[in-house]
Amino acid sequence: MSLARHIDAEDIIAKAKEKRNLSDARANRLTSSSWRRDLDGAGAPKYTMPKVGIPSRAAYQLLHDETALDGNPLLNLASFVHTWMPPDAEKLILENLNKNQVDLDEYPAATIIHNRCISMLADLWKAPVPGKAIGTSTAGSSEAIMLGGLAMKKRWQEARKAAGKDYFHPNVVFGSNAQVALEKFARYFDVETRLVPVKASNGFIMDPKDALQYIDENTIGVMVILGSTYTGHFENVQEMSDLLDDLFERTGLDIPIHVDGASGGFVAPFAYPDYKWSFDVSRVVSINTSGHKFGLVYPGLGWVLWKNENHLHKDLIFELHYLGSVEYTFTLNFSKPAAPIIAQMYNFLNLGFDGYQQIITKDLRNARLLSKALEATHFTVLSNIHRPIDPELDGTDDPNAYEKGLPVVSFRLSDDFKEKYPHIQQVWIQSMLRTKGWIVPNYHAPLGEEKTEILRVVVRETLTEDLTERLIFDILEIVEALMASEGLGSMMASTVPPTAHQPDREHGRPDKSNFGDAEVEGGQQQSGFSRQC
Repeated sequence: MSLARHIDAEDIIAKAKEKRNLSDARANRLTSSSWRRDLDGAGAPKYTMPKVGIPSRAAYQLLHDETALDGNPLLNLASFVHTWMPPDAEKLILENLNKNQVDLDEYPAATIIHNRCISMLADLWKAPVPGKAIGTSTAGSSEAIMLGGLAMKKRWQEARKAAGKDYFHPNVVFGSNAQVALEKFARYFDVETRLVPVKASNGFIMDPKDALQYIDENTIGVMVILGSTYTGHFENVQEMSDLLDDLFERTGLDIPIHVDGASGGFVAPFAYPDYKWSFDVSRVVSINTSGHKFGLVYPGLGWVLWKNENHLHKDLIFELHYLGSVEYTFTLNFSKPAAPIIAQMYNFLNLGFDGYQQIITKDLRNARLLSKALEATHFTVLSNIHRPIDPELDGTDDPNAYEKGLPVVSFRLSDDFKEKYPHIQQVWIQSMLRTKGWIVPNYHAPLGEEKTEILRVVVRETLTEDLTERLIFDILEIVEALMASEGLGSMMASTVPPTAHQPDREHGRPDKSNFGDAEVEGGQQQSGFSRQC
């Protein structure tokens, strides 16, 4: 890996090493040595498989030391992904680490637990009772979104074929604040993307009224985001549904909604139980979420549900016979670990509705603390969960007293500050926080407001009130240091790249899908379908 165009670090290291015979060194090593990792690991190739392996302890220590260079997950405030589980949960995960969820015949208990999770989520998201809600676990929200989009595309194509109309030019509508997985779906499965530009006045999210002009007879559906990765705002699912009802009455266009609840699917039900966004909204046909975000499970788990099995097109369902029984699969991958699913059920049983509600309430409280502290100093806060609906209610712990959203704090340097200190670049704050251990991304707002730079903190369960206060101290200390030193600007400019560092991003958008694509599969013990119980 080159340090610059004219310097090859690996070549320099190779030339700097002493010439020695490693086999002789290993043969002559001291028998009394308690640890010889340098000898055991010396010469192990980095990019090709070694012809002869090294001892187990040496392999472990080599990787243990190298991964120590990673950031501290506790202080990674860029990510929505959960980073801590109780010891009992970790014990369950280890006990089930070698189980493949797809093998329904071999692991029937894991299958039953999977289907109970689907049933609990259907109830949480207010699926009709009695009803035939159906769903599956996935590797994460990226796969879940693609399944939701594919189901809408297949239903649209079937309707167009039945009407004798063109079915080769589908499009999908969503805001430019969408996470990259939504764009991946459109690009990978040949669906035209129709991005609705956002406005700062609307919280950098899609305005349902603006979305209408992008809809036509080729629109397979609208994807509404319950919790923008930029600012945490909720897009208005109910308003979008009402507008689509009106559009149907005027034009006959019957447009469904898929809700991207990657983060909000495990926030809204607990923080705002009476808020209408899920299957009790008429045009919502499918919802996805990440178990590994505010579902409080380690990375590698997502969920997607359909309000009714009729919305999961038959072309997406495959029948299998070669694992010992008849099984049905409707996911993009095949094999997937059972352990994250069992860990999700552990949380459901251990926390219950009340436990989840307490955690989300605490997260929102700490996010308000950070928001108010920043807004009282040198920053403008762009997220909304600290703004009371009624000023007299300010100070209460009830999330419903404030505007709705994720426990996310998005902020930027205020206009007054930038006018007074034009030499200070906002991206420097990100870089200087990193020296204190904090990982806080600085990135540009989405299409329509892309000139705005945003710093963002995701307040997860592990960001306690004490750590929140420490973060406030560190941010203010950094800003004060920048204000005090005119000469620091030239130094920082020489060390910070010209474009803002954007963790978890792809194609200019915060990316929540960089946590591996565990192979996945869904199904119930005999029919393979996971229905609401």
